[in-house]
Amino acid sequence: MSTKKSTYIILALIITSFIAGFYFFPHMPEKMASHWNIEGVVDRYTPRFLGVYTMPSMVFVLFLLFLIIPKIDPLKANIEIFRRYYNGFIVTLSVFLSYVYALSISWNLGLTFDMTRFILPAVGGLLYYISVLLGHAERNWFIGIRTPWTLSNENVWKKTNKLGSKLFKGIAALTIVGVLIPNQIVWIVITPAILVILYVIIYSYLEYQKETK
Repeated sequence: MSTKKSTYIILALIITSFIAGFYFFPHMPEKMASHWNIEGVVDRYTPRFLGVYTMPSMVFVLFLLFLIIPKIDPLKANIEIFRRYYNGFIVTLSVFLSYVYALSISWNLGLTFDMTRFILPAVGGLLYYISVLLGHAERNWFIGIRTPWTLSNENVWKKTNKLGSKLFKGIAALTIVGVLIPNQIVWIVITPAILVILYVIIYSYLEYQKETK
């Protein structure tokens, strides 16, 4: 995806979110539900102004940050190699956050639904695209599996991120399965995700030891 096209899409999402927030603001409760636990039960509330405008503002700030990263990374030439996947990730993340925002607004308008079941497919989609990004990411300081060992060695970077790409596809699939049994999400998704992260860190270290020998 080109930078211009991704920029237009994200700006459209941000503007739409702010317009929707402005329109629905008078219909929101003074204290809005803002966080749901893994059982889909509300466990945190926030003042109406923050509940309506925090998410669109956060998407806008992230958008600016992601525009800056390719300009300040010491290895920015490498980012340009996989720039279309990078742009696709920014769009995917923005769509995900906008979707979560829409669910939050809907809930606070009085609609009742299982928040966990509605969010998990979107999380699975986001994780899947992250796996795609990892599979194409060249060595840089901001995007990908960055450990002291991947950043120090090109081969270690490629091996670790290729492995991470495959493993994250598995986590994405587990997340989709989690829709069927959301009360087991800790064991189906969260625990495997933590184990995957630990494994790729250890893997990068061991591969670096092989390379240096």
